[in-house]
Amino acid sequence: MTAYGSECFTMNEVNRLKILQDVIDGRLTTSLASQRLGLTDRHCRRLLARYRESGPLALANRRRGLRGNRQLVPGLAELALGIIRDNYADFGPTLACEKLAELHGVTFSKETVRKLMMQSGL
Repeated sequence: MTAYGSECFTMNEVNRLKILQDVIDGRLTTSLASQRLGLTDRHCRRLLARYRESGPLALANRRRGLRGNRQLVPGLAELALGIIRDNYADFGPTLACEKLAELHGVTFSKETVRKLMMQSGL
């Protein structure tokens, strides 16, 4: 695996590659290319500079293979649920959230605790 994740491209990335190659070959302007790609002209120019500098792999999604920004760290939800089941099964989500943070150092929002408790049937 490379720094960019998998080396296979999606159709959107292949489309970007073809349109940016048309810009480099002089068949398209950056403003027309940005309209076709649904991007701003400035972002299109940034993509073009990255493509010229690093080649086609620079157009691959750089977040591919990584977990999402709002995703919980693997195992942390199970840890919190285990603590809640053992000690705070009869608590509401707000109080359980406060106890997790103050006594166990596990910090979640009360809505995340509520969602975890509902999913596990607590």
